[in-house]
Amino acid sequence: MSAKFDSSTTGLTTTPTTFRKSRSLNDRVGIGFLVAIFVAIILGLAIGIPLSKQDTSGGGASQSSELQRAMTLLTNNPLIDGHNDLPSQFRQYANNSVYSVNLEQDMRVTWNNETPYDDTSFPRIPSQTDIPRLRAGKVGGQFWAIFIKCTSFEKDAVRLGLDATDVIHKFVEKYDDFELATTAQGITDAFNRGKIASLLGLEGGHMIGNSLGALRMYYRLGVRYMTLTHNCDLAWADSVKADEMTPPSTKGLSEFGEKVILEMNRLGMIVDLSHTSVQTQKDALNVSRAPVIYSHSSVYSLCNHARNVKDEVLQLTKQNKGLVMINFYRHYIDCAPTNATVNISHVANHIDYVKDLIGVDYVGIGADFDGIPVFVDGLEDVSKYPYLFEELIKRQWTTKDLIKLAGGNLLRVFRKVEAVRNTMSNTHPFEDILDRNLRNENCTTGF
Repeated sequence: MSAKFDSSTTGLTTTPTTFRKSRSLNDRVGIGFLVAIFVAIILGLAIGIPLSKQDTSGGGASQSSELQRAMTLLTNNPLIDGHNDLPSQFRQYANNSVYSVNLEQDMRVTWNNETPYDDTSFPRIPSQTDIPRLRAGKVGGQFWAIFIKCTSFEKDAVRLGLDATDVIHKFVEKYDDFELATTAQGITDAFNRGKIASLLGLEGGHMIGNSLGALRMYYRLGVRYMTLTHNCDLAWADSVKADEMTPPSTKGLSEFGEKVILEMNRLGMIVDLSHTSVQTQKDALNVSRAPVIYSHSSVYSLCNHARNVKDEVLQLTKQNKGLVMINFYRHYIDCAPTNATVNISHVANHIDYVKDLIGVDYVGIGADFDGIPVFVDGLEDVSKYPYLFEELIKRQWTTKDLIKLAGGNLLRVFRKVEAVRNTMSNTHPFEDILDRNLRNENCTTGF
């Protein structure tokens, strides 16, 4: 929530009460006492209820000076998270029905281990997002993920992707807390109006159906980044699965895949390299004229999971002026085969690693809430971001650097992507089609 609120209309107003002069002193004292009690009750409700909604820790413990500083910083500067899978929860639990669900309530009660669910393609994910917890976590901007399983590729992935896009538009329109943002300026404008800027990210190029026309239509619907692949290889781009092969695939991007990158540059759509193979990452970094992001990845050197970013690619990302947004999934933070506690400090280590290796300008936050089944202790849901900033303050992070981490770096990347789009304004849309030999014509009707 922004600090730029007009507080001139806040506070209680009362109507003066006129007493007859003939009333006794005792009457006036008694009535005054009752009025004081009444006002105290009203003030207690006015102040206490909102605070109780914001306190998700349950303990009501006094805040450290570092946490107070973190809360103030995030009140005045937008925290922009790169990836949240709440839309997929609507599919899993509510058949994409937004108006049968109340995000103003605690969704841990609504969607729990006893709740029937409809799409069993993925395991049940504990609820990590609702409006009260977003507000408690000081979230100023959120990329909502349009995610559809890879088995839909070359079948009905485009339709399913449109369904998920519709879910986001519906809940953004339903709740006054949200405001659709499609530009960098739109994020800051929404934040200054006290809204949670809501952006759309397409998590997987399988949802464009090998069509640059479909990519353009998603952009018109508000999509502002596309993750080139999810965990499945496409005809035009290798996913992280290629790195898990023996030996790893080095195909990377095809010629058509390079045109996908250039069309994204022309549109002003951010290229997201989370879930892609190392070769795809290198190829995209070489082709893209605009900065790229990793919307929800962590550091390979600290946790050698294929979903994390290797040092050599971090260096290329710096050259590209891009951004690595650190994921909170426990198994991307600590790969050690032990039962040791994994907590906020381990996430802070990943953030510090990027800062120390390539600079604070290239690190952000992409928690992956509502898409991760196993949490880091202390970062269980969207209410917990201030505690991560508390940890970084204890590590002597400056206010300037914390603002960059929270959302400043993402805004910088987004503005540069828009600037590149402007330089390509005279470039016609790319009209390439995927090579016939790479199409599965048993599943599609031609190009």
